[in-house]
Amino acid sequence: MILESVILDVRAGEEKSFESAFAEAQKIVAAMPGYLSHELLGCIETKGRYLLQIRWTDLEAHTEGFRGSPEYQRWKELLHSFYEIFPTVEHYDPILGGE
Repeated sequence: MILESVILDVRAGEEKSFESAFAEAQKIVAAMPGYLSHELLGCIETKGRYLLQIRWTDLEAHTEGFRGSPEYQRWKELLHSFYEIFPTVEHYDPILGGE
């Protein structure tokens, strides 16, 4: 399992529209091979900042499978216009787990 982690800074005043678009976009990513789960969190300290975390079976499920799919084009259409600055996507490998 790998964790994709992205900080999304949405343009001021577009937060509700972004959240509505994400409600549709999440259905796309959730249907992709290798997808495990996701969460979108709103930042308490910075209005308009979100943390998106998506769990994938492996790195290739995200970088090759999802990003190389026709569905990714729809994802981009729905979400990419909302970002103040295009986000940096990072991938994390679990080292220690807790319950």
